[in-house]
Amino acid sequence: MRSVPRLAFLGTPSVACPFLEALVSAGFDLAGVIAQPDRPVGRGMKLCCPPVKDSALAHKLRVLQPGSGAELRDAVAELKPDLGVAVAYGRLIKKEVLSLPPLGFINLHFSLLPKYRGAAPVQWTLMNGERETGVTVFRLDEGMDTGPVVASARTPVGPDEDAPALFARLTELGRGLLVSAVRDMAEGRASFVPQAGEPSQAPKIKPALSFLSPSMTAAEAFNRVRGLACGPRARFLTPGGPVVQVMKASLPAGAPAGGPPGSVVRVEAGKGFFVRFSDGSLFFEELKPEGRKTVGAADFLNGARLGPGDALLAAPPAGEGLEK
Repeated sequence: MRSVPRLAFLGTPSVACPFLEALVSAGFDLAGVIAQPDRPVGRGMKLCCPPVKDSALAHKLRVLQPGSGAELRDAVAELKPDLGVAVAYGRLIKKEVLSLPPLGFINLHFSLLPKYRGAAPVQWTLMNGERETGVTVFRLDEGMDTGPVVASARTPVGPDEDAPALFARLTELGRGLLVSAVRDMAEGRASFVPQAGEPSQAPKIKPALSFLSPSMTAAEAFNRVRGLACGPRARFLTPGGPVVQVMKASLPAGAPAGGPPGSVVRVEAGKGFFVRFSDGSLFFEELKPEGRKTVGAADFLNGARLGPGDALLAAPPAGEGLEK
């Protein structure tokens, strides 16, 4: 094996791009980049390449886009890396592929493993109202985010922080951590320790989980709004049937109470309105009715001819909105 390890980077969405950039800037030898295949998007179903592919091509790196497990195995074998580095690749990597590089594969995960194993750790961290999170670099094995840890870093979660803001902070924290981990592995200083603590799961967000319910506490509703700020957006069903996405909301101290859960409590002209939940109220600032543009919450209320005391939130469709 070379004294300076040759890397293969596996990633697909935009959140992975800063990590590829960090490895390039650190001067590592990149054999190539592996991303998911181009996909049709939008109403016109135009074929669109993943953001990591654009980033890799900008650095004149070789890009491979295998569409199956067998093709992924062939792609890694063709690149002949000493170490695979994965960030949000989007596909489980099987044992036969993990064993190809002499140093195996490491992965950067957006939580403090073993908490929030799975596809949506940042979203679940916020939806569950966690006060601390972090990033973890670990060796990939056949399980879902179960491999031993080589490095981790902690950070507090701001009480009003939403998913885009937390992703940005964790990305900055993780870039340096990943570069340091690769250097430690290259220089023989890395040590891997088994994950310790109570595991929890962070599966992909199903549309049903985006619904707000009048039975939630105001804090639960707010956590769902900020946790789903990257999509699918938190939303509610109105008594008349239309679905409305919540684009911006806040949980101010001393919010007014009164009225049954799901009703409008108070309107602040030009700013928004308070809606009652089980134990208090949440301030809606921007809303997006289904199939329409985002509007100020107060304007939405005027258009719907609703005011204080009127019912706004209906119970979600049966079985939706209450899963944990």
